[in-house]
Amino acid sequence: MQEVGLVVDPRPPYRNGVASSFGGQCLIKNSDVCLFLFLGHYISVDTSYEGEKAVLVSPDLYSEEWSCIRLIYQIATTSVTSLDPATLNLYMRKEGESFDSLLWSAKEPSDSWLIASLDLTNSTKKYKIVLEAEMGQDKSASIAVFEIKITPGYCIECDFEENHLCGFVNRWNPNVNWFVGGGNIRNSQSILPKDHTLNNELGHYMYVDSVYVKHFQEVAQLISPKTTAPMSGCLSFYYQLKQESSIVFTLYLRDMSGFYEEIWKTDSASTGDWVLAEVDFTAPYPMEVVFEVAFNSAKGGYVALDDISFSPVYCSNQTGILFNPADAGCNFEEDLCNFYQDHKDVPGWSRVKVKRNVYRAGDHTTGFGYYLLANTKFTSQPGYIGRLYGPTLPGNLQFCLRFYYALYGFFKMSGTLAVYIFEENHVVQEKIWSVLDSPRGVWTQAEISFKKPMPCKVRASSSYLQCCK
Repeated sequence: MQEVGLVVDPRPPYRNGVASSFGGQCLIKNSDVCLFLFLGHYISVDTSYEGEKAVLVSPDLYSEEWSCIRLIYQIATTSVTSLDPATLNLYMRKEGESFDSLLWSAKEPSDSWLIASLDLTNSTKKYKIVLEAEMGQDKSASIAVFEIKITPGYCIECDFEENHLCGFVNRWNPNVNWFVGGGNIRNSQSILPKDHTLNNELGHYMYVDSVYVKHFQEVAQLISPKTTAPMSGCLSFYYQLKQESSIVFTLYLRDMSGFYEEIWKTDSASTGDWVLAEVDFTAPYPMEVVFEVAFNSAKGGYVALDDISFSPVYCSNQTGILFNPADAGCNFEEDLCNFYQDHKDVPGWSRVKVKRNVYRAGDHTTGFGYYLLANTKFTSQPGYIGRLYGPTLPGNLQFCLRFYYALYGFFKMSGTLAVYIFEENHVVQEKIWSVLDSPRGVWTQAEISFKKPMPCKVRASSSYLQCCK
């Protein structure tokens, strides 16, 4: 076993939770797995370093294939609210780059250990993982890290053989919940199956039992870690179902706005053995996979789940182009990105930079950057409409459009800014949002969710407006 020591930046150090000296190591079990252990204990930062930062840096790492980093941590405090709370940040420092990329950040306190899972796309460059604790001004706060583990594969994959369950969580219900089955665990009145991974009674899986059902359509949900990088392909898993009355076993994708999309539902009756299920799966933006079981009675039976895996190749051998939502966004600091104006229109939108003062807030991104401006003294003519077009969006995906706008000097606001969706043939268009009333002179956030079966584009139309970051 090869051992590589961690490096601590020369700033206020992390402390070992039990021992008096720092003892972090990267234990390389093989060429694919890097496990940071802290001598069986944990490392922590407390308010001895109020307002300071503690930084922990890994040795050089490689990720030629897709991998998953899991972090077990806790942010503790006795303060109810804090204007400057303690924050734990995770960065990637790629070789040859002059800045660190923020992968993840957390500041919500908890009474127990939490697990964060982040997908790392394949890269030919060496990199380091940088863990940064910002203590803020909360005098009662502390940050602790128990384990950092990087493994090959995707964060939504799991065989449920480890205690952290790969970051999968049960959505608590007073009557029906997902539990760990197998091993020495015997907390069900049902006769449960052997584990699929090891095919014996020592392995583990997840199951949900109807024995405590009290109401019609009692629902139990098992929720995966959130995807953190665009991905598409085939999601597969094994399940076993025993039913004496109706059981509905459904698989959903849930986006961060809470929208559910059904992607699979069992069509089989009781199964005496593990059954393989495969479903095509596309997550161009952060999503969670939700395994949901609904029972109609306490004698409904049970559902067991094991060996969730993912392949970037579609199950049905179909081909698809993975959509990256970053390609459809823009902060206008460098250019218009993939947005454009119709050459048939008078150029109505201008990319401008205005110094922030008591009358203008400056741009939304930094206060000193660029934004788009419509209805200038050169374009404000009777009947003038400025049209800004976005890039083509693929069909049959749920989108969330978020932007910021500001209005100045208008007696009537209704209709000054509207957002349309139109299909690629430019024939069918639909208004999905328009400004009704808004504070003047301040940036206001707008958020719109939509889904269309065919490829489409977003168009922002302004008769009088300053927008949009």
